Formats: sequence, C-alpha cells, structure tokens
Amino acid sequence: MDMQTESTKYIFVTGGVMSGLGKGVVSSSVAKLLQLSNQKVSCVKFDPYLNYDAGTMNPIAHGEVYVTEDGGECDMDIGNYERFLNQNMLKTHNITTAQIYSSVIEAERRGEYLGACVQIIPHVTDAIKERIRKIVKNENLDMLVIECGGTVGDIESLPFLEALRQMRLEEGPENVIFIHVTLAPSLDVVGEQKTKPTQHSVQELRRIGIQPDLLAVRCTRPLEIATRKKISLFSNVSERDVFSCHDATSILLVPQMLYDQGIVDVIFKKFGKVGMVNTSANWDKWNAIINSFQNVQESVRIAMIGKYVKLADSYVSVNHALKHAGAKIGKNVMIDWIDSEELNGDVSKLASYDGIIVPGGFGDRGAEGIISTANYAREKNIPYLGICFGFQLAAVAFGRHVCGLTNANSTEIAPNTENPVIDLLPEQKTVENLGGSLRLGAHEITVEENTMAFKLYKSTKIHKRHRHRFEFNQKYLDMFASKGMKFSGYSDNKKRMEVLEIPNHKFYLGVQYHPEFSSRPGYPEESFEAFIRASANA
Repeated sequence: MDMQTESTKYIFVTGGVMSGLGKGVVSSSVAKLLQLSNQKVSCVKFDPYLNYDAGTMNPIAHGEVYVTEDGGECDMDIGNYERFLNQNMLKTHNITTAQIYSSVIEAERRGEYLGACVQIIPHVTDAIKERIRKIVKNENLDMLVIECGGTVGDIESLPFLEALRQMRLEEGPENVIFIHVTLAPSLDVVGEQKTKPTQHSVQELRRIGIQPDLLAVRCTRPLEIATRKKISLFSNVSERDVFSCHDATSILLVPQMLYDQGIVDVIFKKFGKVGMVNTSANWDKWNAIINSFQNVQESVRIAMIGKYVKLADSYVSVNHALKHAGAKIGKNVMIDWIDSEELNGDVSKLASYDGIIVPGGFGDRGAEGIISTANYAREKNIPYLGICFGFQLAAVAFGRHVCGLTNANSTEIAPNTENPVIDLLPEQKTVENLGGSLRLGAHEITVEENTMAFKLYKSTKIHKRHRHRFEFNQKYLDMFASKGMKFSGYSDNKKRMEVLEIPNHKFYLGVQYHPEFSSRPGYPEESFEAFIRASANA
C-alpha cells in the first residue's frame, strides 16, 4: 500500500431506520466543512441496487438521473456533492452492486483468481476497496467521504458495509470515522423525542461489526439534552459525538449547523490533526453565498411543466438552479410543479406566471401539454426556458403554429410523422440497449456572436452536459430561420443544433443540453440567471 493511501482519512456515512433521512446532505455538509478547513476532499456514493447505473431508472421512483462531465448517469446525491463542493465528480464516484459484480465476474472469466472459489468475502469486498483506493490515489485526496446508500439491515448493503468494516481494520482506527445517520421522531400526541429507532439502528450496525463514532440524528427540532444523553448511553457513543440534524429552511444551512456543534473539532481530534490553519477567508466566501439565499426579496413565480412532478426530486437540479439564479439577483423563486398530462389543452392558467420552464423528459406521455405550453409562452410573450425535451417540443410547437406544419412532431412521440422536426440521432439507429447508450456528458458547443446565447455566455465556446437520443432535424433549418427562429448554438461542426431562440420575444430560449448540472450556489448557470432576470422583469 503506498504512503498516500496510508495518510488519507476516510469518513464512512451509513443510515438506519428508513430511507430519505438525509445521508446525502450529511455527507455533503461534512465534506464541505473539511473543504473549508483546507482539506482536499471528495465524495463517493455506494448504491447497492442491481442496476448498473441510474440511467434506466424512473425519476418518480428514484429521483433525477444526474449526469457527470464524463458522461456518467448517476444517483442524484452526486449532484449534491458537486453543488456543495463546487467541483466536478467523475462517474467512478458512483459505485453500484452491478459494477462491482461485473468486474469480479469478468476477472473470474479471465482466470485472474487462479482457480480460487470466488466469494463475497474476500473477492467482492476486495473489489469494493480497490475502487475506493483507486479514487484516492488518482485524485491525491487528503480525505474521502463515502456514503453507503440504503439502510443498515438491507441484504443488498451487506457487502459494502463489510468492505468498510475491513477498511477500518486495514487503514487503522486513527484513519477511519463512521458517521451513522438515524432518526429521533417526535410523536404529536406526546411531544417527546423518541430514541428507540436510533437504539435499534445502532444495534443493527454493531451486530455486523461496526461501532459508529458519530451519530447524526434527524429530528424536527433541535435534539434535547435528555435525548442526547439517552442516545449516548444506549449506543456507546459519547454525548459530544451525538449531533442534532434538525429541520432547516435550506440544506445549505446544515454545514453551519454541524459546525456550531463542534463536528469539525471532533473529526480532526479523532484523526489526530491539531493546529488547524486559519480558514476565515474560506468561510467568508461560503457565508456570502449563504447570505445571498437569505436576503431574497420579491417573489418570482415560475411554472415548471414536466412529466415527473409527483416527486420534486425528479427535477432536483433544476429546482436548485432556479434558486441559485434567484439568490444571485435577490429574488425569491416560487416554483409550481404542473403535470403536463393534466393540462388537458387548457394552458390559460399559465397566464398568471412570470416565467415558464420545461425540463427534460422522455416518451409521449404528456407531450401534447408541453407543446401547447411552448406555443402559449411564445404567443403571450412569457419568458420561456426549454431544456432538452423542452427544447425539442418548442421546435415542434414552432413547426406546427408558425411554419404551418400542422402534423409536425418528434419521431420519439410519433414514429411515422410526415414532418419529423425532431428525429433520432443517426448513430442511435443501431443501438439496442437502453442503458448508457444516449449521447452523454460534456460536449463543446459553438455559440454564434450577436445572439442572445452569446450575450448570456459571453463566449463562442461553451461545454455543457447532455443526455438525449433525439435532435433537431436540420432538413427544417432554413424554414425555421425564415419564420423567425434563430439557432444560435451548434456542435460537431454544425451537425447538431444545440440552442434555439426567438430574437423578438421577451425571452424564449431552448437548449438541447442540461444547463442545470452546471449550476452551483453562488455561481448560477447563465441561462437560468437570464431566465429569472427576464421573469422578474415580466
């Protein structure tokens, strides 16, 4: 083992009682605090499901699919890490059961195990540890925060937890900290914070050989002294190492919440790191960003017309990007999620909104509602931002209502349409597998000068992340241009149109890429900032 791996510190974050407690927020917050303390830090997410990646998962069931610069289709917690740390993650930072088992099976087929009987221990656990150590070595990290998805007690999580248990043994307890995220619910009838869920969760963790060092306890109000003492007594964790993770108005406030309880001092003491450097300049920058979210004034009402609105996490990056933009200009962005399928052709209700945004999506369900929305925003001069699917169906709406192509459509929705304004990418026509086969990751885009897009980005070259299988059919390019639509951005030597705009409109922009994945607190993505500015002035 090399010296760099030996000196790296690991923080493993596990969860108990139930899913959705906020392991991702705790992991991101701890990593942010370490970054503010001048540590070179990154995050990794274990996802114990058997999907190879998140690409084929329904957003309503699992939240959005987050796309990395290098084309990974990842769990949405990777987006949390990127936004908190303001740094890009590679797709290798999202490790799934399928990836691990695939690598083990491939190694067995190549004969790399020298005739051994291949087993969960040591072969699968070794593969997990190898992935972790490779990230540390490649990125030369001081500290790595690893979030283990799922809940302690799940069968799927056991190989990952066993690998982490082994790592504490191998790296030494002075280099590893376990943080367990659990729950202290308050029953309305009694009002008392209950500790039994936490007790049982810690017992389950200890049963598989892991004693947590710190507890992050989710609760509606700050953890009471008596509750903290009781949790400490029954979990074998000292009182100073039990941290309250109570409800906050924004997840961006959680790092400060944990810092105020002394978590940074506890972590550094356990790691034997004393005499921290002065990090006040780092905190000044971070606090300025946090304050920008607290100091918003007038509200801007935005209608988000989507297909997966039943779960807000389906569009979590879009939601954050809108808030980032609002904070930058001092506006409180109020988002109403509207199911495109339920519009039923009646888009007049959208008249009361300052702006309309259509995020990404797939398939024919609800498409007509989005087409009607895109046309309504154009006709009523309401600021419009269309992303991926919203870009494509804005083109369909323009084709139908401006160019006179009454049967214009996307071949994704109507494969036999006479006017395929949106059509399958040529290289997609031989693709059979759905997983990992879209046009993914960051691609260079050329932006034409003297356009709205150039005014936003102030550059003729930008790099944006993609996730799509269909594109604008350039057979219709001249017709659209003659009717007033400008395609101001393109890629691959003009093979693909990337940005559309209507110059005589208040704000009408469609982008084939996903700008939401480039937005960060304090650094909103340019198209979102321009959209919110236009909506605020509507």
